[in-house]
Amino acid sequence: MRKRWSRALRHLFYDQRAMRRAFPGDSLARIEARVAAGETGHAGEIRVAIEDSLSLGHIWSGVGPRERAVEVFAALRVWDTEANNGVLIYLLLADHAVEILADRAAARVVGEATWGEIADALVAACRRGDFVEGTLAAIERVDAILEAAFPAGDRNPDELPNRPALIGRRF
Repeated sequence: MRKRWSRALRHLFYDQRAMRRAFPGDSLARIEARVAAGETGHAGEIRVAIEDSLSLGHIWSGVGPRERAVEVFAALRVWDTEANNGVLIYLLLADHAVEILADRAAARVVGEATWGEIADALVAACRRGDFVEGTLAAIERVDAILEAAFPAGDRNPDELPNRPALIGRRF
């Protein structure tokens, strides 16, 4: 119970200001440009979602970063690409957590351990305060994987928005 209270308090203090501190100025435009540039080299789709904190309802019901990332994956329709090769990079700032979820085709060719290594590197960068550079490096690594597994063909539509999805607290 004490752990739940501690987590609830932490989430109460993370809001849009915390997100702006982590991703200041033109950083979101830089991330958007990196996603767009990378997707020209492969047929996959990358979506970045940054959430400041969870609602008290999520916290009291025990929703962790992985479960929340699955909800966001569905809400952003990352699963809704023609080739089922979308990848979500999800950051939950209040928990200092990163989850990378891949749709069916991408998950078949890339193991969970590889996604976990990329997520761990991003978590380490965030702990150093390098949110933007860490995110850009994670996108670069995901791009390299998708380029090897799903090279760009003649038809390479941009099926998902490239701009990071910012998810603010909803009480």
